[in-house]
Amino acid sequence: QVQLVESGGGLVQAGGSLRLSCAVSGIAFRLAAIGWYRQAPGKQRELVADVSSGGRTNYADSVKGRFTISRDNAKNTVYLQMNSLQSEDTAVYYCNRLVAPLRWGQGTQVTVSS
Repeated sequence: QVQLVESGGGLVQAGGSLRLSCAVSGIAFRLAAIGWYRQAPGKQRELVADVSSGGRTNYADSVKGRFTISRDNAKNTVYLQMNSLQSEDTAVYYCNRLVAPLRWGQGTQVTVSS
């Protein structure tokens, strides 16, 4: 069964940190490039970071230097370490395959209080 399960969100003060996890099942995980996306209220979903099957990473300018994406192929899991969080980072965070996206999971809410 193909499934994306995001976790790790929560309420944090500005300047704080969170680590999100994305558990992926039902696909050849180690061959897939995976991205973390976010959608803030009233805004379109945007890609914030991605990691290739080989471990190469890319970041949106808005999170560069603050967020770190990583993957553990043994656990079929992708992580997003988020540091120096700002109120603008408040959103629901999702993960998905970059090519041929899967059905979206429920996401995990990140709320940053100023």
